Amino acid sequence: MDKEQGLKQVEATRIIAIIRGVEERHILQVADALYAGGITVMEVTLNTPGAPDMIRQLQHERGDRMFIGAGTVLDLDDAKTALAAGAGFIVTPNTDEAVIRYCADTGVPIYPGAMTPSEIVRAWKAGATAVKVFPSASLGIGYIKELQGPLSHIPMLAVGGVNADNIREFIRIGCHGVGIGGSVVNLKEIAAGNFAWITEKARALTEQTIGS
Repeated sequence: MDKEQGLKQVEATRIIAIIRGVEERHILQVADALYAGGITVMEVTLNTPGAPDMIRQLQHERGDRMFIGAGTVLDLDDAKTALAAGAGFIVTPNTDEAVIRYCADTGVPIYPGAMTPSEIVRAWKAGATAVKVFPSASLGIGYIKELQGPLSHIPMLAVGGVNADNIREFIRIGCHGVGIGGSVVNLKEIAAGNFAWITEKARALTEQTIGS
């Protein structure tokens, strides 16, 4: 998959659901709940117990209709572990040029984390598909809007504190997409078997991106 295809996958709903701390026995139900709410892209963070097995299972069972990736990839070893499990894309919280180049060279979409303009440009030049601006809500919508001036040619993803109240604004100022965790994947609701809650939240979020 090339860079353009990696961007198109995110463009479907503009949302990447971040799966962190979910138990393996619930992963398919979570995926189905997200899909029912219109979210088709999800990353399983590698600091989730059993993450490689979950990625493998998701690709086998839901890979025909969902874009499944790995998040919290910190280094090259993590990237290789994720790709061996079948991750379709990689997301990092940091700017590791070795990881970016490795993914770019192997044709895997890579969304590395960056905060400063220098990090964003470094990540893009190293081969990023899009750059994850993190932590977005802490930095502020105004910060990302100002980045769009000189760096509008670089696709950016807003991650960190994005929710139904601000998602439309992040898209409006030029973000290619967003990553959302607890606002749509709530561990308490999952433990209670309330997967309809996830679908409801996912639908509310995707409705905010329509026409944005």
